[in-house]
Amino acid sequence: MKCIVTAGPTYEELDTVRRMTNFSTGALGTELANTLDARGHDVTLLRGYYATCAIAPAMRRFQIFTTTADLNRRLEALASSEVHAVFHAAAVSDFAFARIWKRAADGSLKEIRSGKISTEEGAVLAELAPTPKIIARLRGWFPKALLVGWKYEVEGARAAALAQGHRQMEENRTDACVVNGPAYGTGFALVAADGSRHTSGKPALFKALLRFCKTGSSNWRKKPGKFLNRP
Repeated sequence: MKCIVTAGPTYEELDTVRRMTNFSTGALGTELANTLDARGHDVTLLRGYYATCAIAPAMRRFQIFTTTADLNRRLEALASSEVHAVFHAAAVSDFAFARIWKRAADGSLKEIRSGKISTEEGAVLAELAPTPKIIARLRGWFPKALLVGWKYEVEGARAAALAQGHRQMEENRTDACVVNGPAYGTGFALVAADGSRHTSGKPALFKALLRFCKTGSSNWRKKPGKFLNRP
């Protein structure tokens, strides 16, 4: 199976020396990529520059991405109908810095443009703009691939977290979503069209994902078949 795994965070620049990023070690995506590689699959791993995990990638094809735009470019460059699966586990920044403002004594706002914003400016206001949704572009780049997204939910209950997983699939034409985070609780859920399945830890999750690639079902007890390649 020819597959792509993304892992770790993107970052967005405030100025030339300061950056905003997500809390993501990149460990889960890296371990998944290594598991796929150990089973003989053809793996390309894209991992964020600020991924803090010490796990070394085992595969030959390994790239480091920086910003959301950079990850977008790298995935687009890999676009192919020959890719069988894409596991999009990267923690992509939802926002990027747009403009930076300083409030004057009269209450008016003045835009600050500087390679390094000085603390002499005092308090400043940062305008955040949504970044493009990479997951929404995956189906166009990988039309025959089985696409798996990730959804990390912080607030709410488990049912709401699972609903967000289904919503991600519907909106982005993906085949499955891995749901986790404080809202879901311990472990992971593999959400698919036929329902969802709880897994207690990473090994069980990876087993479920591999079986999903064979059967297209969240129920790994189904008989394995050929690796899916969407028409």
